[in-house]
Amino acid sequence: MQALPSSFFGRCRRALHHIRHGTSHGKRLFPPATLAAIEQAIAQGEQRHRAEVRVIIEPGLDARAAFNNTSNRQRARALFAQYGVWDTEENCGVLIYINLAAREVDIVADRHVGRLVADTEWQTICRTMTSGYAQRDYHASTLSALEQLNTLLARHYPADGKRPNQLPNDALIL
Repeated sequence: MQALPSSFFGRCRRALHHIRHGTSHGKRLFPPATLAAIEQAIAQGEQRHRAEVRVIIEPGLDARAAFNNTSNRQRARALFAQYGVWDTEENCGVLIYINLAAREVDIVADRHVGRLVADTEWQTICRTMTSGYAQRDYHASTLSALEQLNTLLARHYPADGKRPNQLPNDALIL
């Protein structure tokens, strides 16, 4: 996790950095083939566990959020609420939030799933992604992290029969 700047000029630099990372940047790093593979990995994983997984990719925060030092965790929680990841029948939503400008990944889990999984297990999945992203490997590292997540969820929250899909499986680029 990066330290957030406290000075006015540091906050301005942070805002400019985030502004430079637009949607086209996200689409370049996550082309249609990668997005389709993510959607397929989520759908296949949800056959093995009862959780609902959502991936949201944000190339960069808007200027106000970046200047006001919105942390990656704060933004992930806001998106968790905004996109209704919390609104599942068994309180089993899991959001993977990827902030490309900050080079950070956060996982927010709803209370039912969150109680079953240790923070260190979530952090391992996040590190798989961030270390892959540092090598500019967005496709394979995201899919590897999703496989780790699906295995973890299947162990702690296994499928118990057919159930409806409650959240979209496609990755969303903001």
